[in-house]
Amino acid sequence: MDENNERRTEQRLRYYWPIWFAEDFSKMLSQGQMVDVSSQAAAFTCYAHEGCPYLGQYITARFSVPHYGPDDSFDMADFTRSGHVCRVDNVNSFLRRVAVQFAEPLPFRPGEQNSRQSEAEAALEPAMA
Repeated sequence: MDENNERRTEQRLRYYWPIWFAEDFSKMLSQGQMVDVSSQAAAFTCYAHEGCPYLGQYITARFSVPHYGPDDSFDMADFTRSGHVCRVDNVNSFLRRVAVQFAEPLPFRPGEQNSRQSEAEAALEPAMA
């Protein structure tokens, strides 16, 4: 089911970090887990319940993205972006994977930063028990 990057214009950064989203940020926010992000879009998983976004829905999301410095360090840059849900896949009976296209791109390309990303990405992956 891996579709590679055939239709993608840029490489995505894969990492696992919380993301909060809602159709209306003045109401209760739902939490998901980021899967990958580019400057134009993001994919995340969330529980398959009423709060899970549906195809075509316009949502706003708040999330952090690793931003690498010239000295191989990285900080988490915080963003709030709105956009439309362009894909929803069932992962299993409890989880869905949601892809959202941003209305306004991020100011950098997270997956194309020049640094030692693999070390920072390893620090962001969930610990294996």
